Amino acid sequence: MAETYGNSRSTSGTVLRTKDTTPISGMCPLCIEGCSVLCEIGKSAFRGREVLYPDPAQYGKSTAASCKDYMLDWSDFQIMVDVRSTEGIEPDSDKALFSNVDIKTTAGGIPLKVPITIAGLGSTAVAQRNWDGLAVGAAISGTIEVIGENICGMDSKSRFDSNGKVISSEDMVYRIETYREFWDGKHGDIVVQTNVEDIRAGVDEYVLSKLDIDVIERKWGQGAKAIGGEVRITDLDKALMLKKRGYLVHPDPEDPSVQEAFKSKVFESFERHSRVGMVNERDFLDDIDWLRDHGTKKIFLKTGAYRPAVVALTLKLASEAKIDLLTFDGAGGGTGMSPVPMMNEASTPTVYLQAQVLKGIKLLKKKGKHIPDIAMAGGFINEAQIFKSIAMSNFGEGPYVKAIATARAPITAVMKAKHYVELAQKDELPRGFAAMYGNRPEQFFIATTELEEQFGSDAKKIPWGAVGLYTYFHDRTGVGLQQLMAGSRKWKLDLIDREDLASLTERAKRVTGIPLIDEIEQDAMEQILG
Repeated sequence: MAETYGNSRSTSGTVLRTKDTTPISGMCPLCIEGCSVLCEIGKSAFRGREVLYPDPAQYGKSTAASCKDYMLDWSDFQIMVDVRSTEGIEPDSDKALFSNVDIKTTAGGIPLKVPITIAGLGSTAVAQRNWDGLAVGAAISGTIEVIGENICGMDSKSRFDSNGKVISSEDMVYRIETYREFWDGKHGDIVVQTNVEDIRAGVDEYVLSKLDIDVIERKWGQGAKAIGGEVRITDLDKALMLKKRGYLVHPDPEDPSVQEAFKSKVFESFERHSRVGMVNERDFLDDIDWLRDHGTKKIFLKTGAYRPAVVALTLKLASEAKIDLLTFDGAGGGTGMSPVPMMNEASTPTVYLQAQVLKGIKLLKKKGKHIPDIAMAGGFINEAQIFKSIAMSNFGEGPYVKAIATARAPITAVMKAKHYVELAQKDELPRGFAAMYGNRPEQFFIATTELEEQFGSDAKKIPWGAVGLYTYFHDRTGVGLQQLMAGSRKWKLDLIDREDLASLTERAKRVTGIPLIDEIEQDAMEQILG
């Protein structure tokens, strides 16, 4: 694979002077002394480690992901359709309508109206800025929203006892209550994710005992980065506070020379890092017992796209601990501030990762071990990808992948919805958009009428960002999934299986075991026509 993007990436705000590229390095074939264009090498000469991360100027107002082609993704599989029969509904053309396809699922024992959950959105600013739309949107969509790591530790108004344990956090309370205001109490739930920093700060005990949280998700990592969580801090006092709370803050905000450089705008933000968690089998099992002893009703585990041996260990421990929902996050996705080289060059891409997970599940099944519900994450944005991931996990007894977890896509839906409402309020909507869809939110959000029917006068309290997320989850992705499933003549989500897929490439077949499209049903063709 040519390294054509290695010295020029939109994520780092770098470009090349020439149109052609040296494939092995990604540099301009002719690098000249008088060039004023900033490639990655050039920008790194000025800004150093800043270039490791997505454009700092866009922090809090953007999400980022990999731009590398991993040579295998969901487009390497084709969905097979049928006309011969129906499954999950009567074979009656008046009843077998695509709108009657049931896409509901249960993940970790929690009923969901759509097979999509919102993965842990922690202390990164883009999640905080868009929380109302994300939380309310998840609640009215009937799905899970995970409050991510480091919320209490980052909350400047949090209070801690003499042992460093949190006793109150306004931000945590707000995030939980925002979701619950529109939650129906049945579909979905609000989940609190905790990492090594949160465990040290007693976040689990606080949310379980004081905030009536029922579900805790332990975090071992994510596909975009194998190291701890990272955010940018643009306030010196907050940087000092976070260092006092035990976080790694770079550069050192207590150093007088660093303070002077910050005030002089040599740099405009500090980096806050979490510690890297360590996995020990006995400690993990004891930890899960502790959570259950303290009232946790359901326990999730979120892990990244680590090497195959770690996938096996994760499945083994999740099985022994009887984890309710285990999320594997593949490389390629991303959210707020993952290092760009790590997003591109580290971790296992999603399709390869799912193949490893399914191999591990088959080994567990042979031994009669507990198999937790699985959620896959890592770059999912549409119904075709969701269909293929779930179908691939069904070997004939129902899919092991119960739902897809995603973060960038819902954030995009909320950000776009908010932005266009702000443009409408200023009478600055793009002319073509306004001419086609109207200039008022009540016009250009197609789900407005549906939500008014569901919530009555309370519909006016729903943030427009949440309306955008609901529309994306239900009216686009949900309906699209119904149509694909009806094409495969499967009217219930747990009926789609591996026979509904065909590989388009030899690599896809080799990695997943899904036969090539020119190989499937050859015997059936001969029987029918012979």
